Amino acid sequence: MPSRRTLLKGLALAAAASAVPLPALADASADAYVPPLRQMRGMWIASVANINWPSKQGLTVEQQKAEYLAWLDLAVQRKLNSVFVQIRPTADAFWPSPFEPWSHWLTGTQGQDPGYDPLGFAVEETHKRGLSFHAWFNPYRVSMQTDPSKLHPDHPGRKHPDWILPFGGKLYYNPGMPEVRKFCQDAIMDAVTRYDIDGLHFDDYFYPTSTTAFDDSATFAKYGAGFPDLASWRRNNVDLMVSEMQQRVREAKPEVAWGISPSGIWRNKGTDPLGSDTKGGQSYDDLHADTRGWVKKGWLDYIAPQLYWYIGQPPADYSKLVPWWSGVADGTGTLLWIGQAAYKAGDPAQTAPEWKDPAELSKHLTLNRDHPQVSGDIWYNANDLRADRIGSISTAVNDHYTRPALAPVLPRLAGGQAPRRPVLAYALRRSGGVEVRAVATGRDEPFQFAIFRFPGHAPADGFADARNLVAVVPGDRQVRWTDPDGKQGDHYYVVAVDRANRTSDPSHGFRVV
Repeated sequence: MPSRRTLLKGLALAAAASAVPLPALADASADAYVPPLRQMRGMWIASVANINWPSKQGLTVEQQKAEYLAWLDLAVQRKLNSVFVQIRPTADAFWPSPFEPWSHWLTGTQGQDPGYDPLGFAVEETHKRGLSFHAWFNPYRVSMQTDPSKLHPDHPGRKHPDWILPFGGKLYYNPGMPEVRKFCQDAIMDAVTRYDIDGLHFDDYFYPTSTTAFDDSATFAKYGAGFPDLASWRRNNVDLMVSEMQQRVREAKPEVAWGISPSGIWRNKGTDPLGSDTKGGQSYDDLHADTRGWVKKGWLDYIAPQLYWYIGQPPADYSKLVPWWSGVADGTGTLLWIGQAAYKAGDPAQTAPEWKDPAELSKHLTLNRDHPQVSGDIWYNANDLRADRIGSISTAVNDHYTRPALAPVLPRLAGGQAPRRPVLAYALRRSGGVEVRAVATGRDEPFQFAIFRFPGHAPADGFADARNLVAVVPGDRQVRWTDPDGKQGDHYYVVAVDRANRTSDPSHGFRVV
């Protein structure tokens, strides 16, 4: 395996490639875009059904590792700062869990040790590249088939057959049973407490249906007293899962970000005057997921609704849903990130001309700029970021990721202790540009260094946005990075960044002579 120094050297090249000069701002007019210092730039890496990683079951350890490293290379290439990796896709585990068996998506056999710790490896390698790692869990799905006998003999669904229910060709844990809810939380918290993850992430699957075909009637009869109907009781069960997860994360690891990426419509205005101007499926009614309520009650650090529709699309228009979600999140302290449908752009199965337009996804990010509540995007899925059909991804990256970006700070952590101010040891002209050497101070090693370049001395507000940010490089006690666009007379500064994305005061400047 390459050393960290070798990786840093490679990252320096990637970071240099990301330092694309911005077009000169014509004036200080209101419509002049200023790139933000902080912006979520994430992608989902799915493991269920081997969608992304591993690409198929039974790969060797080295093949699985190589595939994951290639996804990280892609994240750097696309100028992202975070990955959301599915590590519990079907009530199984990508780590040695005492609660659930090894995932069969790894080896082809549930319960079979893959020969290494995929989660431990993934977290370590992700951080080496200065990327944040969000561990993605599906809360209730047990299996992609309905035969309990095909589960591992030690699977909780085999030991507690009353915990699982079939629906739609799959098996699910029964969310209405308190012991199931606690077990799922315990299984998830095992990964949160044992691994150095940056975020705990749920996807959009809760109850699989609003109908009684998901037969939890016996559970409702036992626990549903005091609720007016089945739907209210189910919704309360999901509410308990969400609110209790928040409490457990805050108690165990308060700096871990806790969030959910729900389907994009809470309720339609025709159903509820508080709903969006849409006519699509409603998470509140169809999945018993009160996504708007979670934000308003402060149960999440962020919400990332999957707005997988084009601008102007009936019955769910992207340009109507972004303002609606912005209004929901406004003033709540819950960050709003948008789930983007990279998988639809250029897909031959999509008949709408908008999905054949290479600029459609870029237009989404342009629209987001008018809504300051939106602090970034997560792309689904990794395969599509790599394929870049019709150039839709590269168009969005070239239009909007012209500068590096730090991941957002959770509002509740913004007042925490900032990193120690680093030292800029030198900024010297070399054959390949200007070499900068940043040195950490204090006991804690920074997660990243943000490197700024100014034509003269930095103004007091010069570090508030990314206009002069030329690179974000992985942290270490000291880091050397070469700016290929640096020149004589430029002034450089470095800022230390911790794992919560808080920043230090800038170092003293260094002028290139």
